[in-house]
Amino acid sequence: MPPKTVAVTGGTGRIGPAVVRALSDAGYRVVNCSRSGGSVGDANLRADMTDAGETYGAFATADADAVVHLGMLSEPGHDPGYVVYESNAMSTYNVLEASESLGIDTVVLASSMSALGASFEPGPVRLSYLPVDEDHRLTPSNPYGLGKQVVEVTADGFARRPDGPDTITSFRFPWMPTEAQMRETFLNADRRLPALRQSENFHSIRNTLFSYLAQEDAADAVRRAVEADFEGHERFWVAAADTNADVETAELLEEEYPDVETRRSFEGYESLVSAEKARRMLGWEPERSWRDLR
Repeated sequence: MPPKTVAVTGGTGRIGPAVVRALSDAGYRVVNCSRSGGSVGDANLRADMTDAGETYGAFATADADAVVHLGMLSEPGHDPGYVVYESNAMSTYNVLEASESLGIDTVVLASSMSALGASFEPGPVRLSYLPVDEDHRLTPSNPYGLGKQVVEVTADGFARRPDGPDTITSFRFPWMPTEAQMRETFLNADRRLPALRQSENFHSIRNTLFSYLAQEDAADAVRRAVEADFEGHERFWVAAADTNADVETAELLEEEYPDVETRRSFEGYESLVSAEKARRMLGWEPERSWRDLR
């Protein structure tokens, strides 16, 4: 039976409101469960997912039959490492254990591109081949990336349990801007390679493979995962179909990743992240590009 009520942790966070809207528009009753409270769903509960009792109580009160867990720190720069790690790893354990205890069969988890060993890593991303896919090795070392890798490993474990959730999805999200953020970041700046190299954020831009994902497309992926019926835990890369650079991908490879194996040719501004598995298993396609806003 498809879920009727979805508990969304972190519904007031960066991507939370877009996810709540997408689920509400699809006809679900949505209960926001977040530390800050707020008012974004059909009901709102104040709960901290790093507290096992609060997690269990929130899901039981919500009468949820599906959970979307977004209620984790979105970046590591403002908290000690152990807090960052706990926010990802411990909250996920609590969410999955509460779901198991309450008979919630569908759980969607926010992993991250950081699990690859990208984004907040102090050194260059370690790439074996491009485009990256779900089989690519994970080599994080910072608290945020390690926590995200543990999110996925924990999901593997609960999927092996006889009474664990039937369907667990982990999404490896890149940066997810709103349309306004895409206009400000991409349209109002020079996105050619020489200019990007002068940016103070270039290390992160390169480490995340010049990827991004519009919030509405991310929310659509989450909605599809709530409705998925595969068994066990599956990881998915999701990203826009193009890069965030105003340079064709073949040239980007030559300039920035010359020693990395490429497993196929690239056309135009094609993304260096493969979303083929999400297309195949979830029927998901990214629909939005910053280039369409010109």
